[in-house]
Amino acid sequence: MNVQRLDRAARGRNLSAEHWAQAALDAIAAGGLEAVAVEPLARRLGVTKGSFYWHFPNREALVHAALQLWEKQETEDAVAGVEQEPDPYERIVKLFKRANASYRAGRLYLALAAASDDPAVGRVVRRASARRLDYLYKCYCALGLSEHDARLWSTFAYATYIGNQQVHRDAPDRFPEGAEFREYFKLMLRTLIPRPGGDSAPSRQTVAAK
Repeated sequence: MNVQRLDRAARGRNLSAEHWAQAALDAIAAGGLEAVAVEPLARRLGVTKGSFYWHFPNREALVHAALQLWEKQETEDAVAGVEQEPDPYERIVKLFKRANASYRAGRLYLALAAASDDPAVGRVVRRASARRLDYLYKCYCALGLSEHDARLWSTFAYATYIGNQQVHRDAPDRFPEGAEFREYFKLMLRTLIPRPGGDSAPSRQTVAAK
């Protein structure tokens, strides 16, 4: 074995399972679930296939690890990142900011959703979506909305998030950028988060009567 192969082998042993899972997520974001293949990922990471088999018995195990990492990073970590904010309005704003901050995250979600016919992928996508909707629902309830209204508003907000990702991917030239995006983001906030006492929010009396 030459020095270059020795260096690659050593580097491969230093890579963690999470490095491989992250590389798999990058591949999914770029080319869909079918882009997860051991040899191309090994080349991208600059290691031999032996590094992969050090951590995973097969491709299916890698996909499972990638899905778990995606769910943690894009759902659980997102919730944890805003949970300490006492103002429910600001919690929703922060969630919207995070959701619109990463083009890669949007492409990754759409790629996974497109592959949700795969039972393993479908379970994780449905669980992540349910978790996000449940948390949004909790935030809208904290704004003072009734359970019924909070469910409608949280669904509206999440559907808008999904629609944003779709437009950004399918018609990027039509998606606002720079100063125009800041205007667009303000419009989203005005539309998707009712202010207590505002025209779009239910009255406190209505909420109390529920």
